[in-house]
Amino acid sequence: MSETTPLLALNHIQRYYPNGETLVRALNDVSLTIWPGEFVAIIGQSGSGKSTLMNIIGCLDRADQGSYHIMDRDVAGLDSDQLAALRRETFGFVFQRYNLLHNATAAENVEIPALYAGVAKRERHQRAQQLLDRLGLANRNAHKPMQLSGGQQQRVAIARALMNDPPVILADEPTGALDSQSGTEVMALLRDLHSEGRTILLITHDEKVAAHAERIITLCDGAILSDIGESPRGEFLSPKLHDSGTAGILAELLEASKTALRSLYANLFRTLLTLLGIVIGVAAVVTMLAVGQGSQEKVLDQMRAMGTNILSIRPGAPGLRTGGDVATLVSADAEAIAEVPNVEWTSPERNQRQTLRYGNIDYMTSVQGVTPSMTKVREWAVAEGDFFDERDLRRYAPVIILGQTVRQILFPDNSDPLGRYVMVGNIPFEVIGVMAAKGADAQGNDRDDVTFVPLTTGLIRLFGQQYLGGITVKVRDVQQIDNTQAAITELLTARHQTEDFRIRNMASILATTTDTQNTFTMMLGIVAAISLLVGGIGVMNIMLVSVTERTREIGVRIATGARRRDILLQFNTEAAVVCTLGGLIGVLLGFAIGTGLRYFDIAVLFSPAPAIVAFSCAFGTGLLFGYLPARKAASLDPVVALASE
Repeated sequence: MSETTPLLALNHIQRYYPNGETLVRALNDVSLTIWPGEFVAIIGQSGSGKSTLMNIIGCLDRADQGSYHIMDRDVAGLDSDQLAALRRETFGFVFQRYNLLHNATAAENVEIPALYAGVAKRERHQRAQQLLDRLGLANRNAHKPMQLSGGQQQRVAIARALMNDPPVILADEPTGALDSQSGTEVMALLRDLHSEGRTILLITHDEKVAAHAERIITLCDGAILSDIGESPRGEFLSPKLHDSGTAGILAELLEASKTALRSLYANLFRTLLTLLGIVIGVAAVVTMLAVGQGSQEKVLDQMRAMGTNILSIRPGAPGLRTGGDVATLVSADAEAIAEVPNVEWTSPERNQRQTLRYGNIDYMTSVQGVTPSMTKVREWAVAEGDFFDERDLRRYAPVIILGQTVRQILFPDNSDPLGRYVMVGNIPFEVIGVMAAKGADAQGNDRDDVTFVPLTTGLIRLFGQQYLGGITVKVRDVQQIDNTQAAITELLTARHQTEDFRIRNMASILATTTDTQNTFTMMLGIVAAISLLVGGIGVMNIMLVSVTERTREIGVRIATGARRRDILLQFNTEAAVVCTLGGLIGVLLGFAIGTGLRYFDIAVLFSPAPAIVAFSCAFGTGLLFGYLPARKAASLDPVVALASE
């Protein structure tokens, strides 16, 4: 910039605001030239337009008419980010009310302009410390604004204004909130800065303060009333441009995270309530999906234990609701089915509830008449003694095998039941074996609450009928199970001359059960996701409140060079920090709750996917619900933001 080029040139500037049907002219045809190295005081009473002029000079506001050039560069065509860069490199702002961030230390307040200029962290720290040392605050760099006097706070604000070494200092009523001694010290600092070559623009209503300047411009009703004492042009500083690149972005992310944590701590109770919503949502997702997967796996394990290569044949026509007394299946049907290709075992069966008695203990349970092949078909081993054989079947032997539940009830002293006789109705049966424990089935029924007798014995001596309650078929090759089912259907239809039976394919039942359990798990997940959504709404609420509470802070950041993207990134990062903390705590809580449920015999199966999905949803919720408040913050008018209480 040559000596003939003004630093700042305003030509016929008009700025007006609508007031109903009229316009209030804050600036009326203002033309003004500021040369490098000048010390200019702009003086006027309240409402004269001096603050509006300062806002336009500092690129915080735009003129409605007229032109404004900074170092021969027309600012009219610059977008918000270009204006932010121009503020960052050209101007240092000193405000009457200091406008320091109350949750940040003095050094951190000073570093803010350099953060948005992309200066490395170490360099920022060194520069801030040097400025604080120079201004007599060497031992106050770690103090927060509320721990400093008014004069000390204003010196911190001056240090912040000098952080990027700008050529122009805009001081808006810098002594207005100070006592006379502190005001004198601040003005001495401004004179020293001017002597170093900086251009000083001082906005004041106090003539004594304005007297420190070499040139005094008086405003009245938005127009220049007088311009006295244009000062000589001397040595001056040029802007030191910084590249706001990757280092700046990374530094800003760290700064945003630190700011978020400070904000959380400053409003701890509100933060805990907000975090609680996210924590509950994430924990609910992790826990409910773990319970859903656990119950699904338990049911499927029980069904797999029965075998997916099983065909269950029951009496009664398809679609007809029937009880257990439909006489359509007989033992000869089971023998014929055994000859069908791919059939490995058949187990004809009939059951009835009977009262068993041993000593003075009576107990009603299921008595099932089966063949020796039952243990092969159901893959059910004998824990004690033996199962009956074909010889017992042929001679109608009165022998019985007990399930574990029946054994414990009839023999509570845990004595050996083998060789003992229990009464089934009025008939004594010798206990020759005890089955291994099976546990509950998919419906929660106790499969060990059962006894087995030879089918022939049961049909003749207990049940009084020769028909079967069903036939269970085990196939060799499960891939051919559908063909085997079709062959059995054709065989029985031919034997009975009608289709008076039903065949259930356990493989298809398993698939249906899997779909049902998946639906159940999905519903649990949806319920949990709703709670997570509610938590996200809470995050949006706290962020909107935070934007309202920190409006002036946003204005300060914009004035010191923050772009809209910087503000958007900061508040989005803060929302993400809240949800990240909530997500981590929620995942841990979900695992803890799930582990605790296991002590109540609730099936719980943890897998990484639900935890990852829940945490990702929490993080995504922070970005999604934090975007609207962040966009609101980024779109704030800096003039309005700085004027907020």
